[in-house]
Amino acid sequence: MTRTTVLKNLRILDPSRNLDEKGSIVIENGRIAAIGSGAQNQGAPEGAEIVDGRGLIAAPGLVDARVFVGEPGAEHRETIESASRAAAAGGVTTFITMPDTDPVIDDIALVEFVLKNARDKAIVNIHPAAALTKGLAGEEMTEFGLLKDAGAVAFTNGRNPMHNAQVLRRAMTYAREFGSVIALETRDKYLGAGGVMNEGLLASWLGLSGSPREAELIPLERDLRIAGLARGKYHAAQISVPESAEAVKRAKERGADVTCGISINHLTLNENDIGEYRTFFKLSPPLRGEDDRKAMVDALARGEIDIIVSSHDPQDVDTKRLPFADAADGAIGLETMLAAALRLHHSGEVPLMRLLDALSTRPAQIFGLDAGTLSPGARADIVLIDPDEPWLATKDRFVSRSKNTPFEDARFTGRAISTYVAGERVYSLD
Repeated sequence: MTRTTVLKNLRILDPSRNLDEKGSIVIENGRIAAIGSGAQNQGAPEGAEIVDGRGLIAAPGLVDARVFVGEPGAEHRETIESASRAAAAGGVTTFITMPDTDPVIDDIALVEFVLKNARDKAIVNIHPAAALTKGLAGEEMTEFGLLKDAGAVAFTNGRNPMHNAQVLRRAMTYAREFGSVIALETRDKYLGAGGVMNEGLLASWLGLSGSPREAELIPLERDLRIAGLARGKYHAAQISVPESAEAVKRAKERGADVTCGISINHLTLNENDIGEYRTFFKLSPPLRGEDDRKAMVDALARGEIDIIVSSHDPQDVDTKRLPFADAADGAIGLETMLAAALRLHHSGEVPLMRLLDALSTRPAQIFGLDAGTLSPGARADIVLIDPDEPWLATKDRFVSRSKNTPFEDARFTGRAISTYVAGERVYSLD
């Protein structure tokens, strides 16, 4: 029996086709049957469920390319199921999990474990990234071909940088044969050692050790050169300083197949937010200065930074309620990524179409995912957004098992009102 839903009276924004028009979306059997002003003029098929979206924006469901979950090994922080519910509440319909679990996602059985749990328990689409090296130790490559066949969509060392350039070159060359992306965080093993916040005057005032921008830039420059040498697909998982964006831009101009991402935290927060040693703002890479933040926003608007990630990293009281230097890095972000990004729209710094491209279409393209588009025939993964809805990010609102958000009690304007996955409504604000 055909099931039809019609979402009408919407402003439709689809970065995959640069589409911005008013109209309807007709969903049949989990896929988009018709969309746009023409669909609205045709009216609703008999027996269809009608949803009036007046005042709302319809966009492709968000795609988050950097999400840490606790399962397996630390389910008290986050499970695949709880992360999926948090994602739906934030308008995220697809996300990629990092392999930093216990045990590490470095063999076929564990990739299959993630996929099975996602099928059985999750309400959004979940894809695992497999470990680039066994145990994330940075020395011995994993079996890329077998892991990709099992369902891994990328290879990464998660929170751990790669220090062995020869292993990285081999990995990029090997991954090229499978068309796979290598996604890495860049952090120098020695230069950034011991740094717990951005190196500068504020760190000195707070009596904390700093991490210089060169600790990110030097290994990034190396990785970009190796990517060009190996002719592989390389993604800088999260950069934080304008020199890094410039380095990626230059590598693209040289013809290297490289892209980069930035966490929403580094686009909307700066080092001053740390205040009196607030550990929810202890991140890796560290929050930078306000001039750096503004420069990164400009780079995003120009398209030099490809995607935005939440870098969702649940931590509990045992790892966060500690002296700043001893606290774990990381913050949750699935539920606030969209709302925080809308700050850049409301301020006029980044066009809304570019924001949605960085949050949905572009990450889907980079990692080869069936997502990020509202084209007819595509799976109906859709987020309905009220860009003007005011709300307060209180702790009791969060679905995530962990509450370590840097946006606690933050005032936002705009949020996801409803989230659809394959045509099924998996979240509604009401």
